Amino acid sequence: MLSAYYQEDLIEAGCDEAGRGCYAGPVFAAAVILPKDFYHPLLNDSKQVSEKNRLVLKDVIEKNAIAWAVAKIEHDEIDKINILKASIKAMHLAIGKLTTQPEFLLIDGNRFQKYQQIPHQCIIKGDGKFASIAAASILAKTHRDAHMKKLHKKFPAYNWASNKGYGTLDHRNAIAAIGLCKYHRKSFSILPKEQTMFPEEEG
Repeated sequence: MLSAYYQEDLIEAGCDEAGRGCYAGPVFAAAVILPKDFYHPLLNDSKQVSEKNRLVLKDVIEKNAIAWAVAKIEHDEIDKINILKASIKAMHLAIGKLTTQPEFLLIDGNRFQKYQQIPHQCIIKGDGKFASIAAASILAKTHRDAHMKKLHKKFPAYNWASNKGYGTLDHRNAIAAIGLCKYHRKSFSILPKEQTMFPEEEG
């Protein structure tokens, strides 16, 4: 059972990211403020929810949240500032887009940089413990998956419609065969040393 909130007195926003470990594409983050009585039996850490149920939850969360927002940091900025800073920056951008100002932030994981003067609490594996973080994980994941399906149409050889940019066997095999494209994170050292090809955009 997910906890409805960490503390009872302040307006609380849960924050999470998706795509931090991917080889390609942006990192997405979401911030969600839920009603304190919000409950849905399917809600959980996005990694524990099927794609079909994630899409069901996406609609429920977006319709019933007090406020929600999603933001992304592109692959080229990830290469410049590193993935941890990019993940935190994406969370900051999402928090800044909320139409209701949060008074307390619940952050999934153990690393965060203070956003303005809002107090926060980092929760390791928080997406499996608190409803607002779980909701943020669902939105970050579903919005990122939709984005990667669009990028798949430009570079179908990497099968991003299925692997979403993660380092699956089919993705790694495609990289070994044809090299990286412009949406890959070059700082991740994922290209075989002997491989130097960079395919042109397809489609």
